Amino acid sequence: MLFASTRNPLHRVGFGTAITQGLADDGGLYVPTDWPQLTPSSDADELPGLALELLRPLIAGDALLAELAGITREAFNFPAPLLAFGDQARLQVLELFHGPTAAFKDFGARFLAATLSQARRGASRPLKILVATSGDTGGAVAAAFHGHSGIEVAVLYPKGLVSPTQEQQLTCWGDNVVSLAVRGRFDDCQRMVKAALGDTTLRRRFELSSANSINLGRLLPQMVYYWAASLKIQRLHGEPASFVIPSGNLGNATACVWARRLGAPINSIVLAHNANRTVPDYFAQGVLRPRASVATMSSAMDVGNPSNLERLVALFPDPVAMRTALRAVSIDDDATRQRIRSDFERYGRVWCPHSAVAAEAYARLTANERARGRWVLVATAHPAKFRETIEPLIGASLTMPQNLARLFDRPSSHIEIEPTMDALKTAL
Repeated sequence: MLFASTRNPLHRVGFGTAITQGLADDGGLYVPTDWPQLTPSSDADELPGLALELLRPLIAGDALLAELAGITREAFNFPAPLLAFGDQARLQVLELFHGPTAAFKDFGARFLAATLSQARRGASRPLKILVATSGDTGGAVAAAFHGHSGIEVAVLYPKGLVSPTQEQQLTCWGDNVVSLAVRGRFDDCQRMVKAALGDTTLRRRFELSSANSINLGRLLPQMVYYWAASLKIQRLHGEPASFVIPSGNLGNATACVWARRLGAPINSIVLAHNANRTVPDYFAQGVLRPRASVATMSSAMDVGNPSNLERLVALFPDPVAMRTALRAVSIDDDATRQRIRSDFERYGRVWCPHSAVAAEAYARLTANERARGRWVLVATAHPAKFRETIEPLIGASLTMPQNLARLFDRPSSHIEIEPTMDALKTAL
């Protein structure tokens, strides 16, 4: 299996090269050159075994294939339960927040860390990982790579635009992880990382890669929980699953689209965005107009120029075809707050702000659409990560899960920098 740049289909590399580089030399994102139709026989409840079976054909021919069983055991050592939702028989919730940092990104970050550690054995100089985060990615990547020898991590996050709990997760590591608080927005952080990866001066000094969802090694493992959930629904009900996914930089959504392309029994996919309307507007108008991101209560989705839209366009170059394959909606903060209140009052369910965007998007489907589908709300983060926001809305205190509570025992530190390449170079 080879992977091609979205900007040049003739530029092709193997899996190990794709994840080590992060970004193609021409600035493109790596995508599979072939889409084998997979028919896994593994138990959908056993994520490591299912991951091994699903990912083996995509890594075929690469030296890392021999290490894949150990990598999947390390990455998928916590559950992704599919749970009933209240009295709504055709709706379930896929909880992806049972990992070390209570967010869905733990799956991809742990897979990437384990894979790069294997790929880097015997390397002559350390690999420097750059990651831009609007909240959850940086914490997951820092936790996953912390303590891995031969790999150094720089986490860039927008100063003042993440929750206090998220900031503690981003800054409590030390050792081989440095946290950079950028005086700007997430789009500035993402722009700086992309520019650094293509900067010839930095590349002469360091071996660089990224752990954002621009890295193929983040997306491939995230397909696994969509396969697992859709296989369970197919087995129990004889119907395909439809997903409503909180969406920002579109990595998690792209993983679901890729799973469907590889044969997972998935029907509809709804991309639930907050007030950052770049993708819903593109779907509506057929013209891409990136813009500065808008700060919202669902901060991890505050993205004005989503990187992974390039991968979706590569799969659906015609906007009409993309609108047929996917749907994108925008939910503002007022509706998000009301959804958090109402679902807590009616069902006792507490959403994080991102999962609440998906819940509101589902509620806006027509009654006929809800009745026809087997729907899954993707819950991407534990609500306690946003307790400062959630507790006043529901009038109740949230219990901090143990995996988050332990991080508050660690001292935190960060470096503030301006949103410029010169500042980033100096920090690195």
